[in-house]
Amino acid sequence: MTTAPTLRPAKSRFKPVEPEALLAALPHPALAVDSDGVVVYANPAAEQFFDTSAALLKRQLLRSLAPFSSPIVELVEQAFTSGQVVSEYGVEFASPKVGSRIVDAHVSPLADDSGLVLLMIQERTIAHKMDRQMVNRQAARSVTAMAAILAHEIKNPLAGIRGAAQLIEQNANSEDRLLTRLICTETDRIRDLVDRMEVFSDNRPINAKPVNIHEVLHHVRRLAESSFARNVRFIETYDPSLPPVMGEHDRLIQVLLNLVKNAADAVDGVTGAEIHLGTAFRPGVHLSQSGSRDRIALPLELSVRDNGTGISAEVLPTIFEPFVTTKAKGTGLGLALVAKIIGDHGGVIECESE
Repeated sequence: MTTAPTLRPAKSRFKPVEPEALLAALPHPALAVDSDGVVVYANPAAEQFFDTSAALLKRQLLRSLAPFSSPIVELVEQAFTSGQVVSEYGVEFASPKVGSRIVDAHVSPLADDSGLVLLMIQERTIAHKMDRQMVNRQAARSVTAMAAILAHEIKNPLAGIRGAAQLIEQNANSEDRLLTRLICTETDRIRDLVDRMEVFSDNRPINAKPVNIHEVLHHVRRLAESSFARNVRFIETYDPSLPPVMGEHDRLIQVLLNLVKNAADAVDGVTGAEIHLGTAFRPGVHLSQSGSRDRIALPLELSVRDNGTGISAEVLPTIFEPFVTTKAKGTGLGLALVAKIIGDHGGVIECESE
């Protein structure tokens, strides 16, 4: 005899969820837009992004919310025309309320025959910074290889040229001595540049020890105030609860001194010149290691901020790459070296300008 047990189906513990409740739970700004380009729904994340209540966002034209000539309006039109999902990555979204942000925009027609499309905006923040950091590290590795080649192929011939010029100078007249001294001066300048580049080929691991970052910042401030930043007002905003940083004391001084020197150059001639030095705790920031599944926690943030004229939008994305500089007599290696040292410490460096 075969017995077939009968079981009662379990009662479902899940209740139907309204679509608006799902949209409200999204961490990214979402807007429902009709075919006339009018916003008919905005979730709480959109209220925060646009700094405007949902009641005011509704019935507004998307064109009035988006920046002038923004591709987001065109994306919505494409979604209505094609009936398919369309996306645009790395869009600059700038307005008085929003500020200037880089976002990814996704537009999807709703499948309920409502005649609406859903626009979702995803701001690039930490992920975008991580991508830039990888570019900076690749640039530093390129300079490493270049430095090794230059050190071998240039420094030896330079020594020969300088020695020959010194020999000629011994029997030269006063006019020719000016030329031989010019040769020596220029060869010394090239040698110094190569010496600076040789630092990039140093791939030894750092000798990390616990470092009080506030002592480092205080030391850098004293050096700056006694030399290149005598007429600059320093403002310090520190989190006293920060734990020690694992790193090399002297190299961290080198990094911060370079950043403060750049800030001092930026405020040169500015009335009321100020440099802000700050530390803060940023929980939840992690960086993926190359070739590993491990993720490093980066909760400590150091900042050097000035009230200068800022950096142009053309230079800003490549500011940490070698030979990129806005200074008339700069070599463009200072910030590239800073990026290398920060990378050696397992950190991330980012520049923002207004």
